[in-house]
Amino acid sequence: MVMLTVIGKRLAKVGAEFTYMGPISNCKECKVRNICFHLEKGRKYRIVSTRTVKHDCPLHEEGVVVVEVTEVPRPAAIAKKAAIEGSKISYETPSCNRRLCEHRLLCFLPGLEHGQKKKILKVQEKADCPIGQNRVFVLLE
Repeated sequence: MVMLTVIGKRLAKVGAEFTYMGPISNCKECKVRNICFHLEKGRKYRIVSTRTVKHDCPLHEEGVVVVEVTEVPRPAAIAKKAAIEGSKISYETPSCNRRLCEHRLLCFLPGLEHGQKKKILKVQEKADCPIGQNRVFVLLE
């Protein structure tokens, strides 16, 4: 599904991807905030086209431009018992303190909060967990 949002002019490149981390407090009074605030926190998006419409923005030196974005399936590593293709899960942060693990960003997804609902699009191979947790790689909606 293609939708509109705004992004800093320097960042507005077709094919660029970003994760929406939620509204920033500085944006509360912005006249175009509704075009940003409708994105889903923790979801990854890809810019598919840019438009010429530009708006001033106190956070972006050159202002923001309107872009069309599409949702990007998000890779993750989750508990195998929850990995059922097509099902909706409540995201659970694992109990792990290995900060240098190669899978850390797939287990602790930036922008995604504990309990947030996500659909599993595809179950992939087993994740080799260094502390022995039974985890698999999946693609999340």
